[in-house]
Amino acid sequence: MTDILDVTVRHTSDRTAVVTVSGDVDLHTAATLRRHAMAVVAQGVPHLVLDLAQVDFVDSTGLSTFIGLLHTTQQAGGSLRLADVPDRLTRMVTMTGISELLPI
Repeated sequence: MTDILDVTVRHTSDRTAVVTVSGDVDLHTAATLRRHAMAVVAQGVPHLVLDLAQVDFVDSTGLSTFIGLLHTTQQAGGSLRLADVPDRLTRMVTMTGISELLPI
């Protein structure tokens, strides 16, 4: 686990952005992801896709952050999707039931 989380945002349309995450999403880094994603939604882009291909680890704080971002995008009339989720994280998202809320 590291304390560094890299987040980049690529706008694919006026209302959709891909948020690429690299590193661990955990207690120490989840606030960084939340801050970047919420800033995009605040700019009027309510549909987010989280690209998790470069994520090595997600703890319960990270999972809670995903759910919080889902609520934020829904309140803005948008949606949150997960993309390029590594197999080990797919199992966690499925086992915890989060896949019922967040399409992969």
